[in-house]
Amino acid sequence: MAESQVFALFPTPVMRVEQVIDAAQVQALRDGLLGDAALANHHSQELQHTRILGPGDQPELLQQLAQRLGPHIVELGSLLFGEKQQWGIKEMWVNAMHTGGRQAVHNHANCFISGVLYLSDCDASANTVFMRNLGGRDYVFGNTHAGAAVGPFNADKWIGPPPAAGDLLLFPSYLLHEVPVNRGGPRVTLAFNAIPQRLDAWGYSISFSS
Repeated sequence: MAESQVFALFPTPVMRVEQVIDAAQVQALRDGLLGDAALANHHSQELQHTRILGPGDQPELLQQLAQRLGPHIVELGSLLFGEKQQWGIKEMWVNAMHTGGRQAVHNHANCFISGVLYLSDCDASANTVFMRNLGGRDYVFGNTHAGAAVGPFNADKWIGPPPAAGDLLLFPSYLLHEVPVNRGGPRVTLAFNAIPQRLDAWGYSISFSS
């Protein structure tokens, strides 16, 4: 019997970095930012956010964090656009989710790479869930039942390894994602969006600046 080959065409990169910051840095971020997480989420009363944090907010703390995250953002950016270049974090915010909280399905506009830095351990029930975009070019009919095997070519959702405090998750900003109902204790994350210095399509370039 002839040997077959299977190719994964056009895969989507999602990057996980374990312990990108240590316990002391996690605590410093919690102490410096968590107290401002007072904005209620529109879909869940058990989820609060800080306002969008900019360069003038906790400059030493957040600048040190940006320097720590920067090389990993550059690495994922080179996979997305085929070139290592300078990237900038355009906004950050902290999410504080209590037991029973959830984050609705969404993606992030006006950016190219988004990230989640975990400032607490995360109960398995509230791990970040990524899902296949609605619509697209998939078959209209599916084959979903107890006997069907689910793999990377037919799954509707993907859940990564359980994160711990200090772990980082980076992904293309267009990916739909959610946080299911949190059945565990407090879940604290710092989310952010990043943009490259420029994009160049055969001499027609667009630059981004703050």
